[in-house]
Amino acid sequence: MKTKAVILDEKAINRATTRISHEIIEKNKGIENVVLLGIKTRGVPFAKRIAEKIKTIEGKTVKVEELDISLYRDDLSEVADKPLIKSSQISTDISNKIIVLIDDVLYTGRTVRAALDAIVDNGRPEKIQLAVLIDRGHRELPIRPDFVGKNVPTSKNEIIDVNFKETDGSDEVTIKE
Repeated sequence: MKTKAVILDEKAINRATTRISHEIIEKNKGIENVVLLGIKTRGVPFAKRIAEKIKTIEGKTVKVEELDISLYRDDLSEVADKPLIKSSQISTDISNKIIVLIDDVLYTGRTVRAALDAIVDNGRPEKIQLAVLIDRGHRELPIRPDFVGKNVPTSKNEIIDVNFKETDGSDEVTIKE
């Protein structure tokens, strides 16, 4: 696949992260009862970046947890013959907490649906909010993000490629065809 366009560079990712962090604080009137839950793989570094911004803004640390939704996917057999299952590492009691579920790209909504199942298996939060860096449309389920870095209308033939320094060595979001 060839790169069609760079959607976000490092500075734009940083600005989107800052804006989402402010929106999370505002919507929840602070961060007292908030837990950030990053969906593996790229939701985790994005969640950690949001937590760093929130600490800079509020002067307080927000808890960050990792969520592996592999076992909850409805397309597990399509992903790989032997999918790699990682642990969720949720050490925080999420009951009665405000969970901000964080991922890099929202597409069909199936990853979020799987994440909701995994969350409910770990406790009963007060509420669950969704933050994504990119919303590319084409929803198959009635799922809508609360916080969006950028809306990017795409065709189903295009791919959004998110790269973070932590996982890929550089910060960039591209669209490929």
